[in-house]
Amino acid sequence: MATGSRVLVGLTMILIISGELIVPGQGTCQGDIEGLMKECAVYVQRPGPKVNPSAACCRVIKSSDITCACGRITPSVQKMIDMTKVVLVTSFCGKPLAHGTKCGSKSVIS
Repeated sequence: MATGSRVLVGLTMILIISGELIVPGQGTCQGDIEGLMKECAVYVQRPGPKVNPSAACCRVIKSSDITCACGRITPSVQKMIDMTKVVLVTSFCGKPLAHGTKCGSKSVIS
């Protein structure tokens, strides 16, 4: 894993632990978020090229409540994640986000 990817995953884990990734009062899908960040962060990070995700990332996506995870993305986390890449990765893994799904502060328009 590249140094930049390790930093992103480390920062994200700090945000998860500190509660910054969870929107207060909305419950949690913590296990989903932790798995997504561990296996998929490198594919959705900003900046960086668009790369097809790994089989491990796709397994996590297929078993996760992506809508729940999308609803928990805070503005501070969204600064590190390219939402276009999120849409591409979920589609590649066979679990596309539905038109109109709100992910962070963005709505899916594809």
